[in-house]
Amino acid sequence: MAKAREVMSRHVISVRDDEDIYAAIRVMATNEVTGLPVVDEHEQLVGIITEKDVLALLYTMQDRPGMVRDFMTRDVVWFDQESDLAEVAEALRTRNFRRAPILNQGRLVGIISRCDIIRHMRELRNEDRLLRDSILELVF
Repeated sequence: MAKAREVMSRHVISVRDDEDIYAAIRVMATNEVTGLPVVDEHEQLVGIITEKDVLALLYTMQDRPGMVRDFMTRDVVWFDQESDLAEVAEALRTRNFRRAPILNQGRLVGIISRCDIIRHMRELRNEDRLLRDSILELVF
């Protein structure tokens, strides 16, 4: 069974909890992502900030200064890099979130999105198809 570390994106864009909320929104927009893990000064995961978290702030168009920590979700579902990919996939399928941070000894080391899981499954199917075709060529 595949492990989370085999599928996770290692290039994780994150923000600090003491960063200005509007700076975090700019990072999300610039990188075209819908959410960012939030870390402290020790790269420890402390939350996640998503488009859903900042929607009310942007919708009202009121200048409400604050730090990321004032708007982030603190109760984050995360997985260890050694977690079975099936466990991560099941959480992404059944829970109301699009991505899951991946940790190693409490430090953020990656992220897995629904798209990453789908891509991995397609690769496995392609490998299975190639193997089947190779076997058929040998037999016939």
